[in-house]
Amino acid sequence: MAPNVVLVTGVADQLGGRLANRLAENPGIERVLGVDTRPPAPGLSPRVEPVAVDIRDARIGKVISTANVDTVVHAAPRASIGPLRSAIKERNVIGTMQLLAACQRSPRVSKLVVKSSAEVYGASPSSPAVFTEQDPLAGGRDREAAEIEAYVRGFSRRRPDVVTTTVRLAELIGPGVDTALARYFRLPVVPTVLGFDARVQLLHPQDAVDVLERAVLCDLPGVFNAGGDGVILLSQAIRRAGRVPLPMPRAAIPAAARLVRGAAPVHFSADLSRLLNYGRVIDTTQLKTTFGFAPKWSTSDAFDDYVRTAHKEMST
Repeated sequence: MAPNVVLVTGVADQLGGRLANRLAENPGIERVLGVDTRPPAPGLSPRVEPVAVDIRDARIGKVISTANVDTVVHAAPRASIGPLRSAIKERNVIGTMQLLAACQRSPRVSKLVVKSSAEVYGASPSSPAVFTEQDPLAGGRDREAAEIEAYVRGFSRRRPDVVTTTVRLAELIGPGVDTALARYFRLPVVPTVLGFDARVQLLHPQDAVDVLERAVLCDLPGVFNAGGDGVILLSQAIRRAGRVPLPMPRAAIPAAARLVRGAAPVHFSADLSRLLNYGRVIDTTQLKTTFGFAPKWSTSDAFDDYVRTAHKEMST
């Protein structure tokens, strides 16, 4: 069913803001509500109606019912790293639970799109060469993304009438992307894990917006991996970025990154540390066949676009 009133969470982030703008350009969509507690991302379309509400608050249910929302896009979950890690994790998990409860109570909600991450698979010495949507999710302490998905699956069982789509995005890289991985490649001297050369798969932010937009506009229930074609070795990426690698034991990498002067701080989550050690590649067959979407940017092209932008920013 075509969306009429769409609510997008996380519009203060680049991805959520871009997606809200794209949906606001669609003449077939009557209203787009942008939910976040932080100020909206720069350049938010005037057609996007900002709603300053915390999704952990029960008031999100009133917003959904009052505005007659029929489509909810949960783009708010983000990496819980840095000094605010605990607060971000609580917002991700508790916020998702409260948002899903509000969707469950609303008879008008007919579609739910959830932005997830390939982090759900983890990264370890026993990981398969390529993860498919059928592979088990990572366990252990650092399984926040998997916990969020578990709540989404529970919601889908309780509301089978709602078209529920979960998109597991590969690591984002490209112009304007400010993640721990993007900052890592900006370090003038890049610490690497001694004896390892991880394979990394990336996704351009334009493709991330495109795939989420398609999930909103089309009825495509299920779970889909989304990543650019091909992989890039960590050593190749460092060379293409014009940086100098510094091999060292894995445990020493976070401390080494903090010692680099003049660089933006890189917060090494457990997942990022494992990614740099073991790498991660996801299969996108279902994305191209069942979902009907092929990313325009390969992993290498997305990284090169990031490098071009980063060099321009550093030269100004």
